Amino acid sequence: MILAASSVLIVPAAIVVGAIIIAILLFKAMWRVAEPNEALIISGLRDKGIAKDSSGDEMGFRIVTGKGTLVVPGVQAVRRLSLDLHQADLQVDCVTHQGIPVHVSGTVIFKIGDDPGSITNAARRFLDQQNLMDQRVHNVFAGHLRSIVGSMTVEDMIRDREQLTARTREASGSEMTKLGLIIDSLQIQEIDDPTGYIKNLAMPHTAAVASAARIAQADADREATEREQQANALKAEAQRNAAIKEAGFQAEVDKANAEAAQAGPLAQASARQNVVEQETHTAQLEAAKQQQILVATVIRPAEAKRDADIATAQAASKVAELTAEGQAKRTTLEAEAKATATRATGLADADATRARGLADGEAIQAKGLAEAAAIKARAEALATNPEAVAMQGLAERWPEVVREAAGAFAHVQNFTVLDGAAGVNRAVMEIASSGIASFEFLRGLFVPKSAAEHAKATAATNGVTVMSPPNTPAADVTPPAEG
Repeated sequence: MILAASSVLIVPAAIVVGAIIIAILLFKAMWRVAEPNEALIISGLRDKGIAKDSSGDEMGFRIVTGKGTLVVPGVQAVRRLSLDLHQADLQVDCVTHQGIPVHVSGTVIFKIGDDPGSITNAARRFLDQQNLMDQRVHNVFAGHLRSIVGSMTVEDMIRDREQLTARTREASGSEMTKLGLIIDSLQIQEIDDPTGYIKNLAMPHTAAVASAARIAQADADREATEREQQANALKAEAQRNAAIKEAGFQAEVDKANAEAAQAGPLAQASARQNVVEQETHTAQLEAAKQQQILVATVIRPAEAKRDADIATAQAASKVAELTAEGQAKRTTLEAEAKATATRATGLADADATRARGLADGEAIQAKGLAEAAAIKARAEALATNPEAVAMQGLAERWPEVVREAAGAFAHVQNFTVLDGAAGVNRAVMEIASSGIASFEFLRGLFVPKSAAEHAKATAATNGVTVMSPPNTPAADVTPPAEG
């Protein structure tokens, strides 16, 4: 029973706590607070806080500034409108009443008005375009500024810039009120003209000021010069008076000195003579001193340099002379050596040439003697035994004769013999007989008839049979066998 009662008590307490938490959450979700620099625009339900515009017409939404309010989520929409200051920089190109183009630079500082009518007008125009507010204001002021500048001259704008500012502010005031904006400050900062009109406008005044300054400076210089001249004149007069007085004083002093000097003119002259002599001696000593200094510093170094230059030149000349003599001796020795070598070479070549000529002459002489002896021996042989000489020549040339005779058979490829070995022997004998016949014929041509007969007689004496073939003038001599 006790536990049941406790449970019954705990359940209502939890419900109460939950309800409180839910109520707090709902209140927090529904409560909106406007910051000091903003306004809450609440739309949805129509109540006693309905906003009105500047003409008094109701707009259908509620404005809350500087406090909190309850908003029903899902039924009412809450948006915030900033009441901060805004700045629009004006950079406008205009044309004055004189037709002169100018560039006007200025600054407009504005904000949304704090009254409900201004907030209402601004909310209806800028609630979703607050970032474009500066551009809109710039366009408004640019148009009015062009219109006002077009009705003014450059001189008026320069001399009375406040009038330009006031007229621009006055012309834009009604439109700014319709937009819910108020102007805190409007400043025309600079007026420029690309044509240089303003600069030229100031040039006469500048020239006048410069001229006045130069005139003032010239007047000041003139006045200063006059005062300086007056001061110099007064100074010269004072100097003249002082000189006159000083001259008078000096005359009195000279007079007193002269009167005092008359007592001892000889003593003064003697003293002056001593002074002159002392000065002369001092001058002579000074001249001697200067001469010694000149000798020590100029003459002696010059003489030393001259002696050194002379010694250097003599040494250089001696070196050049010795060098030339050595070069000449070396050239002479080289020439003599070359001449000796050339002479020895010529003598050696001449000796060699003479030796070669002697050797060649001796060889030619020996050869001529040998040929002469051979010719002499041959002539003697021909005289004593011409047939033997002729036979010797024929015997030396006989192989060639036989080779030429056999040349007729050199191109014979096949030689047919009809009667066997006897035919072969016969053919060989015919070839040999033709050779022998030729030999006999040639011997008959070269050996005289008397020689041939003498040969036959000699052969017969020696028991040699000489066979003379038919139609052959010469005889075949067969020497006997040794023994």
